[in-house]
Amino acid sequence: NARQLGFATTLFGIVLLLFGWRSLRVFAFPLAYLVVFGFTYTDRIIGYFTQQLQDISAYGGYVMLVVLGMDVEIQGNTIFIGENALNIAEACSGMRMLVAFMALGTLMAYIGLKAWWQRITLILLGIPVAVFVNMLRVATLGVLSLWDTGFAGGQFHAFVGFVWLVPAFLVFLGLMAIVQRL
Repeated sequence: NARQLGFATTLFGIVLLLFGWRSLRVFAFPLAYLVVFGFTYTDRIIGYFTQQLQDISAYGGYVMLVVLGMDVEIQGNTIFIGENALNIAEACSGMRMLVAFMALGTLMAYIGLKAWWQRITLILLGIPVAVFVNMLRVATLGVLSLWDTGFAGGQFHAFVGFVWLVPAFLVFLGLMAIVQRL
């Protein structure tokens, strides 16, 4: 993260040096967006949140499967659906989806909303949307694993996450419209 901080300082400094304060004000958001969302963070920072999201995704998927009337049990981050075990690994925590929705929410808020409180609200609404969509993904994979356990991993696993992004984006657009009207 020190490298990221150094890159940000250098980038802002170069824009300031070459173009001046007026241009820096214009380029401040795009540059900050690049610095915040263009780098990966260390495991020390991400690790804590990943573990929490992993637990939430496992339990949320379990609750959704129970609501669907399925015979399921949960032990830690493993959901047992009949004879099949669906392990919610770190990669299934939803951290990538959370970062994607935070980046999307930040961009949509900057472009589509005027007031700062609206912008902050929309960005923060990205958190529950991403977490809920990841729980839906876990539940979907749980249901599909009844037909074929291969659905729970590999390329299909990523495809299910991608499919859920479309309705999640539409929900996010609806939330933006609601926040805009407040």
